[in-house]
Amino acid sequence: MTYYQPEPAYTHGSQSKVGILLANLGTPEAPTAKALRPYLQQFLMDRRVVEIPRFIWCWILHCIILVIRPKKSAEKYASVWTAEGSPLMVFAQQQKSLLQQTLAKHIASPFAVELGMTYGNPSMKSAIESLKAQGCDRILVFPLYPQYAASSTAAALDAVWRVLLKMRNVPAIRTIKHYHDDPLYIQALASHIKAYWQQHGQPEKLVMSFHGVPKFHLLKGDHYHCECHKTGRLLAEALGLSKEQYQVAFQSRFGRQEWLQPYLANILDALGKQQLKRIDVVCPGFSSDCLETLEEIAMEGKHLFQSVGGGEYHYIPALNSEAVWIEAMAGIALAQLQGWVSREFDAVHAETEAEASKARALAMGAEK
Repeated sequence: MTYYQPEPAYTHGSQSKVGILLANLGTPEAPTAKALRPYLQQFLMDRRVVEIPRFIWCWILHCIILVIRPKKSAEKYASVWTAEGSPLMVFAQQQKSLLQQTLAKHIASPFAVELGMTYGNPSMKSAIESLKAQGCDRILVFPLYPQYAASSTAAALDAVWRVLLKMRNVPAIRTIKHYHDDPLYIQALASHIKAYWQQHGQPEKLVMSFHGVPKFHLLKGDHYHCECHKTGRLLAEALGLSKEQYQVAFQSRFGRQEWLQPYLANILDALGKQQLKRIDVVCPGFSSDCLETLEEIAMEGKHLFQSVGGGEYHYIPALNSEAVWIEAMAGIALAQLQGWVSREFDAVHAETEAEASKARALAMGAEK
């Protein structure tokens, strides 16, 4: 049995394309314990996510977490699941389709967009194989994480590299590391929040909550913490907020070790006890709403804030498939695609050149 995966059939003179691979975390296929178990196993066995020594972690994961957590997680997923499926998947598919349409306004040369998940389906393998089958010999990997973190962006890139390791004909690869301070991203966030405030009014305090990671990640060289704070500062400036009008926090703490601070739960408790009339919470590290934003932030966060005396609590949705975000995504991608795509592409001329190339190959004895 060969180590390398079979390559798609090749025809001399075929037109090569550029591929854009949108990479996101992933989601279980259904809000059930049965569907959660393999998803959680794949996710929590990633060394990028959990750095506990394997012989200890495997016992904890298989004997405790995968026995208890799937049922509890399934109940939470069920609370946010839609008729179309997982919110993250629904929005990710919309982003893929809308980005394809938007880029087509700027790119005349052939290209394709696919969606790949670090965990679950559609997998990175299926996405890359689909791009190659469409004739893509150059691929831009676009992780949908504005702030780089080893446990998110690097984990997605690891999944890409694992696929490429088993390919005989490896495509050229470009990657987007981060866009936490990209003016297009900041402006998209600001426009989105301003539109929400125009409709619902403005709060006393805006809390910008980011996914948390263990503090030792920062101490060992992962600059995620710094990038989150820079996003927060730039977004506050774009919104015209003073230092007293916003707060950066970190959510989703797990285990007993110290994580990045301040913890969102502590911030919500303190603001609630101050009896603020209204706060808004936004998650600038998420391109799509998911379990974490819709259940932990929108539901649990609201309960915590109001249970200690807080007033109105608004969760501002993620950018999802908003037009301002799709345009920003296109701009970020185009900046990385320079030299690979063209506005001046002439399809008729390209077809003529392809036919001439095929004829030359056949004349030299090519089989097809």
